[in-house]
Amino acid sequence: MEIFQYGQREIEYLKKKDKKLAEAIDRIGFITREVIPDLFAALVNSIVGQQISMKAADTVWARMQERFFEITPERIALKTTEEVQQCGMTMKKAIYIKNIADAVLSGEFKITELYELPDDEVCKRLSALNGIGVWTAQMLMTFCLQRPNIVSWDDLAIRRGMTILYHHRKLDKAKFEKYRRRYSPYGTVAALYLWEISVGK
Repeated sequence: MEIFQYGQREIEYLKKKDKKLAEAIDRIGFITREVIPDLFAALVNSIVGQQISMKAADTVWARMQERFFEITPERIALKTTEEVQQCGMTMKKAIYIKNIADAVLSGEFKITELYELPDDEVCKRLSALNGIGVWTAQMLMTFCLQRPNIVSWDDLAIRRGMTILYHHRKLDKAKFEKYRRRYSPYGTVAALYLWEISVGK
């Protein structure tokens, strides 16, 4: 299992910048979050996880790994849309996954170029695919590319974590941006802690 890489440098920076976050970091300790280094597999995983609980997503993902062994465009292309859907996802998600596999195999979507592109361009290219929005692109940048400064406004758990941490009754975009700028350039590590805070850690 590969995990998101961060260490003392990021922790010390965030603790220095934000007293409340510093307290949470000391309370929670080091966070181990699995990453999927392969871009295509990570993209499929992100689609699977859209709008369902983490537990449900893990179940579907385990079925996919059992059925396909490796989640590659070639293996997905060999199966029908119905066979992909039978892993426990909606037909719409199965169609998205099949179409992206076809686009990668045809060369229409040059997925490996994402490794070298800046965050904004990665987001733009991914969002051009059917089934991929800004949130999914940001999750891919977090849990595959391990980009260091991703804090997603579209992620409800991150916003809930901020609301709890800073004792806000309501969190607007201006407050969110203030905190996001404060965490930069290590926003992704702050996001890991906000997710933990959102579930009561």
